[in-house]
Amino acid sequence: MPMLTHLDVSRNMVNGAIPSSICGITSLGILILSSNQLSGSLPHCWEKLEALQILDLSNNSLSGTIPDSLGSLGSLLFLMLSRNSFYGELPSSLQNCSNLRSIDLGENNFSAELPKWIGKNLASLGILRLRSNSFRGGIPQEFCNLSSLRILDLAHNELSGAIPHCFGNLSSMIMVAPVNQFSVNTSSISEQIVYVDDVTLRVIKGRELEYDKNLRFLVSIDLSLNHLSGAIPMKLTNLLGLSILNLSVNSLTGKIPEKIGSLRRLESLDLSRNQLSGEIPSTISDLTSLNHLNLSYNELVGRIPSGNQLQTLADPSIYEGNSKLCGLPLSLKCQDNETHDHAPKSC
Repeated sequence: MPMLTHLDVSRNMVNGAIPSSICGITSLGILILSSNQLSGSLPHCWEKLEALQILDLSNNSLSGTIPDSLGSLGSLLFLMLSRNSFYGELPSSLQNCSNLRSIDLGENNFSAELPKWIGKNLASLGILRLRSNSFRGGIPQEFCNLSSLRILDLAHNELSGAIPHCFGNLSSMIMVAPVNQFSVNTSSISEQIVYVDDVTLRVIKGRELEYDKNLRFLVSIDLSLNHLSGAIPMKLTNLLGLSILNLSVNSLTGKIPEKIGSLRRLESLDLSRNQLSGEIPSTISDLTSLNHLNLSYNELVGRIPSGNQLQTLADPSIYEGNSKLCGLPLSLKCQDNETHDHAPKSC
């Protein structure tokens, strides 16, 4: 099969190891082996597949470390290795894959610190999904150089420290126009495809959401389930294109940014289970696209804002665990003529 350019045997019951003979198909542009029963470690011959643009091995039982030879794939655009049992550090050779648009290594056992070279050398990245691993340390400032980034998912790791203020400069999250950066037009395959692991189901907005044809409109930051501390950077409110912001289950302190209402395209905001204090900014009622909100289990005080989209978010659990909040939809009434600084009283 010397001229085979597209091999897709996904969603079958293929088992065993990936044979090194697959590297003999040097014309391959697309290799999709996802959702099978593959096991064992990856072969060490990837340098032979110079034309490979899409590699999807997700949702198998593969293990071991990522071979250095993957860094020889200079044409690689999409790397999907999620939902396996890979471990160890990410090989620095991957920084040579400077054309990468999407990296999905979620749901594995990777450890060590997040590599700074991701931000320094992978400038074309639109999707970086490293959730549900054991990455530790801080979020590198270098990630702020990812000017094409639209989806950043670092949830459920062991990350600590502050959220970089320079995230507010992520230019592709500031722009609100859709982009076509996920389209792949290859001369060797004579077709145009839009590919982002179409079986990936993620928990966003408090429910499962599938990356689909609306991906080019989706702008998301998910840093939940880590050990992040400090305040929510005010500059995050510069990201006018944000659809989803999830900072829940961390140790964030300080106030909710007053300009949160600037994020008019925000559909989901989850700041629950932190140590946020002060009043809920009245500008939150300006989030007219909002359909999921969770501010529970913080230290918020005062009257819950009302109006606009907040009228449709009437579930008291949105605000539970904040004993000094008052007003609808909670049963705790506010005092007459109460300012946000006054204490609530019982019914």
